Amino acid sequence: MLQNQIKHHFWHKSLQLIGVLLLCCLGWMTPAVADKQPEPEADFLTLAATLVKDGHNERALRTLQNIDLEQKDLDLMRYYTVLGLAQLGLQDLAGAKVSFHQAIELGQTEPVIFIYLAQAHYGLEEYRETIKAVERAGDNIKSYPVLLEMKAQSHWLLKQYDAAWRALQQGNHYFSADDRFIRRQAFYAIELELFQLGAEIGRSYLRKSSTRPEDYIAIGNALRLSRQFDEAAMILEGGRLKYPAHPVIAKVLAHTYLDQGLINTAAAIMEQAAAFDASFISEAAELYRRAGRWYRALALNERISDQSVKLKQRLAILLGLNRYEMIVGMETALQRAHLLDDQNIRYALAYAAFAIGNFDQARRHLDPIKQPDLFKRAIELRRLMQDCDADSLKCEAV
Repeated sequence: MLQNQIKHHFWHKSLQLIGVLLLCCLGWMTPAVADKQPEPEADFLTLAATLVKDGHNERALRTLQNIDLEQKDLDLMRYYTVLGLAQLGLQDLAGAKVSFHQAIELGQTEPVIFIYLAQAHYGLEEYRETIKAVERAGDNIKSYPVLLEMKAQSHWLLKQYDAAWRALQQGNHYFSADDRFIRRQAFYAIELELFQLGAEIGRSYLRKSSTRPEDYIAIGNALRLSRQFDEAAMILEGGRLKYPAHPVIAKVLAHTYLDQGLINTAAAIMEQAAAFDASFISEAAELYRRAGRWYRALALNERISDQSVKLKQRLAILLGLNRYEMIVGMETALQRAHLLDDQNIRYALAYAAFAIGNFDQARRHLDPIKQPDLFKRAIELRRLMQDCDADSLKCEAV
């Protein structure tokens, strides 16, 4: 569940700022250099560093290609660091990893470089190496929450759950105003089947003003899928109160009740959600049909705009009400909607015609049926009609 929730792009903006910090820390650019357009004969390495800082990574790579790596006094440590930053900016994670390691081997000791190395390893799903790189980032771990988030998720994906939890606690300690850590703790607890703890942390997180409808949906649905229906409903009901017009919260809440067999409750919620999203009308009507509330289902069915969906559902409702004359009367509408190719609909029309004694019409609808399960039922219906033709008393008994 959680493995797909974090992608390497989520820290790009944070790392872009760190990139400027790295270049400044290494003394490769000053405000004067950054603001002034370099002359054509300017040092290619300094120019490449400036281009990386400004986000022009492809141009930076082309500039670096002008450098003769065999020239005397070339600062190779500096070269591979800038090269790695440009490669990372272009999502060449494997190349960036190699470049950063070469820079480190050549004497690069700035802790900031390990932030970038961690990103490259993480994007390559090298989680043990990610953790090692984060741990070498020094006090930067107290300044950039993304580092602890990467570390926690790396431990988690390695099934080192205690270490993952400790990393999240560390994140909460250093970045108490950052909600990402408590949010992830809620999901971790749920996935570890610590449902009460997960629900408690989830509620604590959702009390914060910065939460979004998607947060209620994610936490509530995680609890629902874990069959913690009471906790899921409590959280989703809270989300519904806060965001009454959000249809997806209502839909997940309805499915939470539906999973418990509370069809009427689910139907009522879907009907209310349909006031904000008309696409939910058919689902609400279907739930009322399943609950046996035929007339409420029929009333909602009238509001469905999609004629194919409307007619199919109406047919099912009328079958439940034994309104066979009305079903037979739907044939023209079903034909206009090109639904008579559906053999289930053909059989329903045949049965309705049989039920009102119109055997010729029933046989006409049975003729095209070839679907194996329906074909057997069609044979049985034909036998019943033969019995009725032979003995009307038998037909009355049927």
